[in-house]
Amino acid sequence: MAEFAALFAASLRGLEREEAGILRLELDGAAEVEARARDLAARESTCCSFFALSFSRTDQDLLQMRVRVPQQHRAVLDGLQRQAADAAGLA
Repeated sequence: MAEFAALFAASLRGLEREEAGILRLELDGAAEVEARARDLAARESTCCSFFALSFSRTDQDLLQMRVRVPQQHRAVLDGLQRQAADAAGLA
């Protein structure tokens, strides 16, 4: 979680709860940010298989990371949203 907090503090540009079980995080689009985010996502998926993480790019060259969770894990997504907002000063 500390690695995610550091990523969010340095690179998070926006976030939005698209649905109760989907959080969209917009990160700086630099290649090193993408590599770091993908590495963290891959490691997180091995320990918490209920996370479904996907990546895409915006027209503004930001990296979007979508985090989906099933209904029974929405509280975990709530915590991730709070952590991201707090780390980036978006709270």
